[in-house]
Amino acid sequence: MTIDARTLLPIAERAVSIASEIIRTKAPGVVTAKGDRDMATEVDYAVEHAVREFLSRETPEIGFLGEEEGVSRTGDGLMWALDPVDGTANFLHGIPLCGVSLGLVDKDMPTLGVIDLPFLNLSYSAVEGAGAQANGSHIQVSDARDLETAIVAIGDYAVGKNAQEQNKPRLALTQELAARVQRIRMFGSAAIDLAWVADGKIDANIMLSNNPWDTAAGVIIAREAGATVIDLDGSPHSMNAHATIAASPKLVADLVELIAEAREATRHSQHTAE
Repeated sequence: MTIDARTLLPIAERAVSIASEIIRTKAPGVVTAKGDRDMATEVDYAVEHAVREFLSRETPEIGFLGEEEGVSRTGDGLMWALDPVDGTANFLHGIPLCGVSLGLVDKDMPTLGVIDLPFLNLSYSAVEGAGAQANGSHIQVSDARDLETAIVAIGDYAVGKNAQEQNKPRLALTQELAARVQRIRMFGSAAIDLAWVADGKIDANIMLSNNPWDTAAGVIIAREAGATVIDLDGSPHSMNAHATIAASPKLVADLVELIAEAREATRHSQHTAE
């Protein structure tokens, strides 16, 4: 299927507007446990239902993937990927670092993204080849050149099954970053991490995981703002990537080296323990 993503941006923006209104006006409600320290609120489900229904009417030919209920419609190579409330733990605790993230994925690559942070009055958008915007104004990644002056956001630590093993490389990475960068930040929202790389508010973001609903919108927004977005091995990021690393281009080589050092430290620690 061939669709000009630019023609879909107004539809995506309306879908996200519907979602943001629900987030702003409804209390979290009943909390459903999804696993160890992982949860969804009534608002997560309400947003996903509303956006899915809207997009099924407006774009019935495009598939839909939501974080809470998975794939509810398949399309011919195109898929909407929605995180209804990115930063649910923040939302549940009244922390304003949360929002809705909607991306359009063409096969394995995002081509359109809209992120709205309703409690911060910030809305980000991008379409492949057309640049990125925040509240209607052009944005650009920072010009950071060295790690010592960089603010780097990291993704949440793992919870649930095998969390202890999954967190070993994350903790090793935190240690490496603490010794090198100006500051580390953990905002608790992949959408915010990527949008703020795009907006130059932070200089890099490292998430040692990758879920399409978390990253589809943010990756295209970051790329269109001039960020380099890669997988662990330095290859271009796709929805099949193992990790999500977005940064000012001049930081990428140093970050890849630093991540490799953290992974080697983890392997050495495991070997020593054996």
